[in-house]
Parts: sequence; C-alpha cells; structure tokens
Amino acid sequence: MANGKGRRRRFGAIRRLPSGRYQARYPGPDGVMRPAPETFETIADADDWLAEKQTEIRRGDWRDPEAGSVNFKVYAEKWVEERELSVLSEDLYHYLLNDHILPTFGESDLDEITAPLIREWRAERLRTTKAKTTTAKAYRLLKSIMETAVDDDLIKRNPCRIKGAGKEKAAERRIATVAQVDALADQLGPRWRLMVYLGAYGPLRPEELAGLRRRDVDVDALKITIRVAEPERTNGRRAPGDTKSEAGTRTVHLPEFLRHELRLHMELYPGKGPNGLVFLGEKGAAFRRSSFGRKWRKARLVVGVPEGFRFYDLRHTGHTLSTRSGATLKDTMVRAGQSSEKAALIYQHSDDDRQQEVAAGLDATVRKARQEAAAVPEAQLTAPDDQASGTNLARGD
Repeated sequence: MANGKGRRRRFGAIRRLPSGRYQARYPGPDGVMRPAPETFETIADADDWLAEKQTEIRRGDWRDPEAGSVNFKVYAEKWVEERELSVLSEDLYHYLLNDHILPTFGESDLDEITAPLIREWRAERLRTTKAKTTTAKAYRLLKSIMETAVDDDLIKRNPCRIKGAGKEKAAERRIATVAQVDALADQLGPRWRLMVYLGAYGPLRPEELAGLRRRDVDVDALKITIRVAEPERTNGRRAPGDTKSEAGTRTVHLPEFLRHELRLHMELYPGKGPNGLVFLGEKGAAFRRSSFGRKWRKARLVVGVPEGFRFYDLRHTGHTLSTRSGATLKDTMVRAGQSSEKAALIYQHSDDDRQQEVAAGLDATVRKARQEAAAVPEAQLTAPDDQASGTNLARGD
C-alpha cells in the first residue's frame, strides 16, 4: 500500500477524500480492514493514528471497535441465564434488572454505559427511592455484568468504579424475648403456633418449614429431619429443592417443652400420608407467603415486638438463647444448618449427643424465663402497701 508521498506503507492505508481530508484504514488481527472513526486534516495525523493502532495490536491491547455495540438488555438477560442460580437468586436478579437497571440502561449498548452515567443513575436511585440496600444490590449486579463484558473483550474497562457503592450496611439484628415468642404464637393461633416455635427454637428457615413432611417428624424422639427446602417464588409458586447448603440437611433435636405442641399439631393439622405437608393453610393447601405474612404483621403489631421484626428474625432469637444456654458456636451452627467449606471442618464435631444437650439447655432456659415472667404479677399483687413506701421513707422524701 502506498502513502501520499509514494512511499509504500507497511501497515494500513491512507487515502485522500474529495473533501481534502484523509481517511485511514487498518487490518485488525482478524484480517478485516477497519476505517478510523474520524477523518484527518493532514496525512501525518492519519499516519500517527495508524501507528497507535499498530502498537495496540502488537501489545495485545486492541479491541474490536464494534465489540461494545451489544445491547445491554440482551447481554444482561443472557448473563443471568448462563449462571447456575437458585430460583430465589434468579428472581432477585430479574427484579433488580427490570425495576432498577433496565429502565435506565436497557436501550443502551455496552460501550455507551459510562462511569458518569452510572454515578448519575445511582444518585437518582438513592434520591427517589431512598432504598439504600436495594440500590447497593442493583449496583453490585450491574458491576458484575459489566465485569463479565470486560472479560469477554466487549469493553475495555468496567465503568462501575464508585468505591463502596455495592456495600450494604447490615441492620442490627433483632431478637424477641421468650414471652414475645409465646405471645406471637398465641396471636397466630393453633394452626401456626408450632411454626413460630420451630422458627425460634429449631431454628428452621421459612423455606425449610414449608418443605417439612410427616415423615420428617419423630414425635416420640422429639426431633425433626430437614431434607428439602421449598422457597416461594415471586410468582407465588413453590420451588422444591435442596437446602441452602449441605449443612442444611440435618436432624434437629427439639427442647422438651415443645413435646405437647408438636404432638398436638401432628394430630390436627398436617396433610395425610408420609409425604403430607406439616404446615397447611386453612383450606388444606400449601400456605402462601403473602397470606401468612398478613397474619404475621397483625400478630407483630399486637404483641409489640421491635418494628420490622421478621419471621426470619426468630432464628436469631434461637441462636441467642442457645448460646445463653451453653451451646458453643459449633453447636449453634450445626443446629441452624449453616456452614461453608471452612466451617464444615469445625462444625462436624458437634455430634448427635451434643445436639440433645443443646436442646435440653434451651428447654431449661425457656422454662425458667416463663416461670420468672409468671411470678412477677403475683409478687406485685401480694406485696404489702408499706413495702413500696419504705423506699421513700428511707430516702427521707
């Protein structure tokens, strides 16, 4: 290829246009000739641009200028589809995309999404929704998608570069007292009493409670085997599957004070046969999260537990009481079905006998709290009138 001075060009080509400006073209690593995105005033400027492109190719820094011309919505939906996600994670990602990310970036190509646009998007979400936690989740998802686009050589650099934007400030975990757990069980009524107690003193996850069958409950031995989890998706359908982790498949020994509750519930409410669900709605079908949620919110209001106290927070109550009753961290983690690869080596030494001891300690703790709560009103009623006034007299008031 010859340049404008008659010298043969080693890389690329330059030609003069009728306008008098110069157009540069170069062969990419794939052999396809690509034009510069702009024309040049002088042949020297065009020559310099070609030299830069040649250097990019030699260093391995070259990227197809058309690579980023991929619609973000198409790429993001494919990104979610290609991940091996739990059904709840998949539902969460689709919610974050549809409600928080795609309304802003859905029509854009990957290379059109810049750092300033992302800062503006995040600020707008925080300003209009006030949902800091959801905004952090949406930012983390967007950052992960764009990072994969970098790995796929579709964009050069991830535009999500706001320090700390993906971090969530964990809210202080709430716990209920033994008296409040009892009051919640009373308010929810006979059909749901056991579910409250298993949520607190199991402590079982909501999706584990939803998946319990008759065959999983041993009333005489006072223990429950958790085999599956049945989380409810955003469309209202359940998605039966494995527990949250390998440690989630476990046997939980219950405290003695739950023996009557367990026996009574198993006689009155579960479905028929070994595979009958332990917890059913009033109409005999699998209960819905939305319908139970209404009952829970009403009971929570009547009892007066901390604002925003979730059913899931009963688990933290159980953790706390187990620790107070003498359970070690290993014991409580095994009981709650929590582990990681590292934690599995630590928690495996908490055996069946030790779990029974934990249940017995929990039984004693709850019984003592109930006795103390019942004794307070009685003591107040029987106290002499002058006992209360003695304090003031001693102070000389």
